[in-house]
Amino acid sequence: MAALIVLGVIIIILLLALFNAIFVVEQQTVAIVARFGKFIRGGTAGINIKIPFVDFVVGRVSLRVLQLDVPVETKTKDNVFIKLGISVQYRVKPDRIYDAFYRLSDPNAQITSFIFDVVRAQVPKLILDDVFEKKDNIAVAVKSELAEQMGEFGYDIIKALVTDIDPDAKVKVAMNEINEQQRLRMAAEQKGEAAKILRVKKAEAEAESLRLQGKGIAEQRKAIVEGLKESIGEFQQSIPGTSASDVMNLVLVTQYYDALKEIGANNKSNTLLLPSTPDGTKAFANLIQNSILGGNAATQMLHENINADSEEN
Repeated sequence: MAALIVLGVIIIILLLALFNAIFVVEQQTVAIVARFGKFIRGGTAGINIKIPFVDFVVGRVSLRVLQLDVPVETKTKDNVFIKLGISVQYRVKPDRIYDAFYRLSDPNAQITSFIFDVVRAQVPKLILDDVFEKKDNIAVAVKSELAEQMGEFGYDIIKALVTDIDPDAKVKVAMNEINEQQRLRMAAEQKGEAAKILRVKKAEAEAESLRLQGKGIAEQRKAIVEGLKESIGEFQQSIPGTSASDVMNLVLVTQYYDALKEIGANNKSNTLLLPSTPDGTKAFANLIQNSILGGNAATQMLHENINADSEEN
């Protein structure tokens, strides 16, 4: 009976030793095996064996890429308080398991401290607008600092990102108003420029219209002169003894009655009518001719006086 009890105890001890000697490590994880408190080795993924009751698994270290999100509040160079969201992706170097497990008691707190130090050293050098434009530079500075400091403890910094930039609510409202006013000013400038272009084009079109109109009037007058010239010649040939003055008087009378006809066709005309009797028309034609002859005589006299003065001098 005693032998059976001893055998049972031995079997139990052997089973406990077997279970204590075997341990399983998950994928992308390293088990820290220590012997009486001294680091022996790292157990890799799968089934591992250790000396029972002598070696102990004191901890496990993940080799996966981990992410730490750190909110940081600081102020810019123009004294605007903002909150930045910093995300750091890191992992333990497989060949530095000992440093990663034993040299740091709280790696997350250590990384957080470095992030605060870097961000609060970089952001106060920038104004608010530059923080948005240079957020990648801030991320690079965080990654560079962390890679140097955490590399000594067996950690590899994969990526640092500035995921959020959140100024004070009043500052955001002010920024939106500034942006709105700038856009309104740009719209007003564009509208004024468009109106200016329309005015210039309209003026150019009017100038071109007047030019063409003047050209047409000139062509018309030229044609009238040519027609009158031909008419006077033909009239003098048809009626011998007729002078050019008589022909011009007849033409003036004809045009005068044509003008009266056109005026009568327009019921909204405000034209001033001169006497329409033959004597009045002839007198009007004589007045025009006398004015032209008088102007020519005055011009000739002026030239003669100028020449006389020149000869005396």
